[in-house]
Amino acid sequence: METAIAFIIIFGSIVFFHELGHFIFAKRAGIMVREFAIGMGPKIYGMTKGETMYTIRLLPIGGYVRMAGEDLDSVELQPGYRLGIHLNVNDEIDQIVLNQNKQFPDMLFLEVEKSDLSKEMYIEGYDEEEKLVRYKVARNAVLNENGKETFIAPFDRQFGSKTVGQRSMTIFAGPLFNFVLSFFIFLLIGLLQGVPTYEPVITTVVADSPAAQAGMKDGDLVTKINGNSISTWEELSEEIKLSPNEKMNFTVNRNGQLIEIPMTPKEVTSGKEKVGQIGVQYVSPLEKNPIKAVAFGAEQTYEWTKRIFTLLGTLVSGNFSIDDLSGPVGIYKATEEVAQSGVYNLMHWAAILSINLGIMNLLPLPALDGGRLLFFLFEAIRGKPVDKQKEGMVHFVGIMLLMVLMVVVTWNDIQRFFF
Repeated sequence: METAIAFIIIFGSIVFFHELGHFIFAKRAGIMVREFAIGMGPKIYGMTKGETMYTIRLLPIGGYVRMAGEDLDSVELQPGYRLGIHLNVNDEIDQIVLNQNKQFPDMLFLEVEKSDLSKEMYIEGYDEEEKLVRYKVARNAVLNENGKETFIAPFDRQFGSKTVGQRSMTIFAGPLFNFVLSFFIFLLIGLLQGVPTYEPVITTVVADSPAAQAGMKDGDLVTKINGNSISTWEELSEEIKLSPNEKMNFTVNRNGQLIEIPMTPKEVTSGKEKVGQIGVQYVSPLEKNPIKAVAFGAEQTYEWTKRIFTLLGTLVSGNFSIDDLSGPVGIYKATEEVAQSGVYNLMHWAAILSINLGIMNLLPLPALDGGRLLFFLFEAIRGKPVDKQKEGMVHFVGIMLLMVLMVVVTWNDIQRFFF
């Protein structure tokens, strides 16, 4: 149960921030957002506020922000439609009813002759006296069809009406917010737990090791090796690795007293290399410093971004197989293991997942944010957009391929963890 709650909170937060990025920049560009959804598939909860419906859906495999003018969003009234209309104080249509079940005071009825609910914003048709009339449609008009209400979206409120830059930023903002979320999680870890100082302090001396035999103690702070100053654990570790079977002189600070400790690292095999080892373990001391916590957040976000890109490089080069990939089931099992090691490790895991989602969405593949940005790049270069039907077909094929990949990866996870 605890794992399920942790998974829902982590995955839900990551998806929420991703979609929040799309949502905020869509609003900034003046685009009407019809739905803000967490999850996919059937709706289990919904709430409408203003012109946007906020929903939670059954399948925890993502989310979306549905913007006016995308895909099949356009509202069209075909000639011959019989509909009811309501006029506001300016004699503009503010309600359009496509069924007879809902009535308004002073409702008028029209048989549509022609209309434009996007640019010119009008409906022309025959009233009950067979007289041809024309009414202007209000910018905030609502269409009611079989009990479902939809705001009419003037063309300047639609996604496609915006500049390439505005559309690109709206799409890019999703992955961007994943990196922002990661930064704030790492920042929070630094503020609450502390920032590693990476000081070369010996945490544990292993019994019967060269360090133990030479007299090194837990808590010794190494200040010099062979007379050369040492300030970080990385420097200490590198010096030892490069000196197998070579006598070294360590200067350590033990309770304020400087002590000289000579020892010879033993030679061990690490991969294809011979390296030195003295037999000590290390856990970096932590320091609570707000300024360093900010730097820690930025540094960790950058380092994990670099690592994930490196991993993607191995996938492209063929050194990584599809069996090594994990889907929601694999992420759930990993979350279960991480949750057992404490809340800070769980926060660290959430930050890594957020970076991973941001990077994966930026890949130039159809149906992903990166694929859409690629089409915007083509539009900027060509000076005109790619044909909508062709782009839609590419994205549709991409979605199908991604769904197949999701099924394969999920099946691999099920076999790996349950059989």
